[in-house]
Amino acid sequence: QGQKKLSCNPKKENGTHVVLCELGNPMKAGARITVDMELSVSGLEDMGDAITFHLQLRSKNSPSSTSVMVTVPVEAEAEMELRGNSLPATMVLPTSWHWVEGSQRLEDHGIKVEHVYELHNKGPGTVCGVTLSLAVPHLLGDHVLLYLLELGTEGGMNCSQHPVLNPAQV
Repeated sequence: QGQKKLSCNPKKENGTHVVLCELGNPMKAGARITVDMELSVSGLEDMGDAITFHLQLRSKNSPSSTSVMVTVPVEAEAEMELRGNSLPATMVLPTSWHWVEGSQRLEDHGIKVEHVYELHNKGPGTVCGVTLSLAVPHLLGDHVLLYLLELGTEGGMNCSQHPVLNPAQV
């Protein structure tokens, strides 16, 4: 009928974490109790998509007990943000400039532009196994639009390179 706060105590039993909550003593025969519990569990990043709790109801006056398994879905939440810029931010090719076929000089392939992308985790959860795919248009019809020279990463990321990266070995 009335709401009461439970007295709960965490402890370790047989290598597992146990939370013992005292529901009331003495309890009348046939009494029905509804308990809402809020649990805070850390380190769930590698637990998969659910966590299972074993709940057991025991009476000090009876050797029997009732137990039930409760499975709670785990949903990780993280917001990713992609930032990028180009250095220089703008460029204009002279009208007299032409791409030199077969040249090994960088300036004969165009003006160097560096594109930098940063992927940030804004939280609140951690992330792993993130894949970022960047599609860079390097051809316009049969003409070279951007000559892709190199691709680099920082911060322990793996990168698979585009097959036409630096085809003239400039």
